[in-house]
Amino acid sequence: MTFDLLIIGAGPAGMAAAVMSRRFGLSVLVIDEQPGPGGQIWRDIETVAATERGKILGAAYLEGRPAAEAFRASGAAYEPGWQIWQIEPGFRAYMTKAGKARVIEARTILLAIGAQERPVPFRGWTLPGVLTVGAGQILLKNAGQVPAEPVWLAGSGPLMLLYMTQLLKAGGKIAGYLDTSPPGRLAPALRHFPGALRGAGDLLKGLAWTIALRISGVRRIKHVTDVEALGGERVEAIRYRTASGNEETIQTRTLLVHEGIIPNVHAALALGCAMRWRDDQDCFVPNLDPWGESSQTNVFIAGDGAGIAGAKAAALRGEIAALGIAIKLERLSPEAAAASAKRARAKLNRQMALRPFLDTLFRPREAIFVPSDETIVCRCEELTAGEIRTKACLGSPGPNQVKAFTRAGMGPCQGRQCGYTVTRILAAAEGRPAAEVGFYRVRPPLKPVTIGELASLVDPAANP
Repeated sequence: MTFDLLIIGAGPAGMAAAVMSRRFGLSVLVIDEQPGPGGQIWRDIETVAATERGKILGAAYLEGRPAAEAFRASGAAYEPGWQIWQIEPGFRAYMTKAGKARVIEARTILLAIGAQERPVPFRGWTLPGVLTVGAGQILLKNAGQVPAEPVWLAGSGPLMLLYMTQLLKAGGKIAGYLDTSPPGRLAPALRHFPGALRGAGDLLKGLAWTIALRISGVRRIKHVTDVEALGGERVEAIRYRTASGNEETIQTRTLLVHEGIIPNVHAALALGCAMRWRDDQDCFVPNLDPWGESSQTNVFIAGDGAGIAGAKAAALRGEIAALGIAIKLERLSPEAAAASAKRARAKLNRQMALRPFLDTLFRPREAIFVPSDETIVCRCEELTAGEIRTKACLGSPGPNQVKAFTRAGMGPCQGRQCGYTVTRILAAAEGRPAAEVGFYRVRPPLKPVTIGELASLVDPAANP
């Protein structure tokens, strides 16, 4: 069977797109790696929403429950637990689950893969006990787990503030927060404040988190410029330095780090979708038309994979993309689609009004883009920033040449953890903007695949 639409990702954008597409009679298949709908932000929403853990995670999390219910009722086919590892033009999507592989054919593709945490390379970041805030939040959402001992957190961004408040509600303890936001960020951010008032609800949420943390007495150390994790078999201590020169070493067994999120663009890159650099979010985003269609015909992208904007904006982008797909498949006239999209676009504009303020206030410090020579950059191949820099003198190479020289980006993560750092190291060493340096050329498989899984493709029973 060939589906009208294959949606990859069952988060806010993917679910909203599925619901809208079904209204026009499209045959829709939604593939997702997780066991249930919700994406990262509403992870496990169907089982957690009605529990005490749902109350701890808060109102923004619980907004996912009606979205998941509408998705389930839409009539879209849904296949959880599958990993997409290749998409061929045409389209043929290859995926695996439980050691078996299969192929799905579709007329159009919607990538609703969302975002990933920005990699934060620093000395000691590969030690056991050093986790991302996102990983800590996943443990809280999936199993209600909180660290047994008081934890230290380092970084900046809205997710950091949200997780700390959730952790305290769940009974966890915070030893301290190393705030890496550079001094002087508030003044330029305030220039965007009048526009941000259109998203006053989200501003108030952030203010509430900040007040809750102050009331709780969490120790906050401001303007941290450098962090190092120390230890042998695992992290045993952290050393930090502030902009004023203060330095301290603190004993701890757990450090959670976070410096914002970036779009997950690997699948789009593998499909050859054109990208552009966004200075305000320090990342690449796909070039899209007003309906979310990429430079590749019939490949649409929605959600945070199109640019970081949050769950509400992701769902609205999903609806708009579905209308664009209905136009492409001649289920809806352009005029009717424009009328249907008018309300969603107005809501999306209100959501996007907050982004300039947040992007300026929480823009990462420059140090994470140009780590010290001894810092491991590529965790898979254990390559340091110094080793990458030594290749920059060989005729101004790009990321793909460095990959060939060093194997950086060839490991299981396919460059998700080192790609941006390699780009920024080369840009700094060569005196070129990151947009000109570019990113790795991403090739399949997008996720590790075994010989056994490949062999199962020839078994008709494994590919109905």
